[in-house]
Amino acid sequence: MTKKTKKTTAITPPKRKTRVSWLVRFREWRNDLLSRRPHRSFQLTKRRDYRRSLKLPGYFAFTKEVLATLNKYRKPFVLLIATYGVFGILFGSMTSQDTFTQINDLLKDGSGSLFEGGLGSIAEAGLLAVASFTGDQGVSEEQRVYLAIFLLITWMTTVWLLREYLAGRKPSLRDGLYNASAPLVSTLIVGLIVMLQFIPFGIMLIAQSALGSVGISLDGFGGMLFYILMALVSALSLYWMTASFIALVIVTLPGMYPIRAIKAAGNLVIGRRLRILYRLLWAFGVVVITWVVTVVPLVMITGSIGNTFEGLKSVPIVPFFVVFLSAATVVWLCAYIYLLYRKVVEDDASPS
Repeated sequence: MTKKTKKTTAITPPKRKTRVSWLVRFREWRNDLLSRRPHRSFQLTKRRDYRRSLKLPGYFAFTKEVLATLNKYRKPFVLLIATYGVFGILFGSMTSQDTFTQINDLLKDGSGSLFEGGLGSIAEAGLLAVASFTGDQGVSEEQRVYLAIFLLITWMTTVWLLREYLAGRKPSLRDGLYNASAPLVSTLIVGLIVMLQFIPFGIMLIAQSALGSVGISLDGFGGMLFYILMALVSALSLYWMTASFIALVIVTLPGMYPIRAIKAAGNLVIGRRLRILYRLLWAFGVVVITWVVTVVPLVMITGSIGNTFEGLKSVPIVPFFVVFLSAATVVWLCAYIYLLYRKVVEDDASPS
């Protein structure tokens, strides 16, 4: 008889996971970035290597197209503007009435000496009118937080509604308010990245203020060098923020992560950055002109009426109007950027 041999199985130890060093990961990230970017530092890029097709309507034609789109679906957007305005009034996120009284005084001083160099007062009044959009005049810190939340919700709701309407669906404003806020955290992260990209320009503003406070005059050759440096730093911030505005739209897509949205936006704008930047600057220019030609005359009219009827001076007509105009501005800007994003996506040509 033969003894049965006991079959033994060799126990293989578990494989250790190979740890990838940060240097290898950095190299992989760099190679991936260079494969998607035709530009190289301190090297002249040939035109054929960065030029991408981008067929867009003219500036006025595209602005008209955005307004026509909003007018086509005007009911939910008018309700959205009204909702934003009501919540802004309830939470006190309004510019102080004293700010508009100051604008009225500046306009009086400027109009009285218009032919004697009084344009500075009129320009300052226009800047105050535009600054009231950001809530920097007569608004507390808590009210600024409320204002930022309202603006963010209005932004995401507008993007969600436009995406649904252009896809052939017909959601209500309630659907937009309930569903659009899903990517809130992702949008906040992209917004934080936009703020970080604005830091270089902010540092230059702080430096300018600091030099003025210590009595250093920015005149002559030194001042010219400072303002040239400031222009270069501003161009750098605008260069970064061009892709980030597109990323604010991309990040609202379902399942989209912030860094992935930034990466996708960078791929879309490469070779087209200046053309997209010109369109964005045009949109902000339209906003500034609209605010100046609506808020400033309204301040003058309410000021003259208040001088006739003393009881109307305490009625915050202009702050109420500014709250609703802020909501309309956000809706229009969001629609403009979203439709611009769709134009870029429709003509997506990969870089050479």
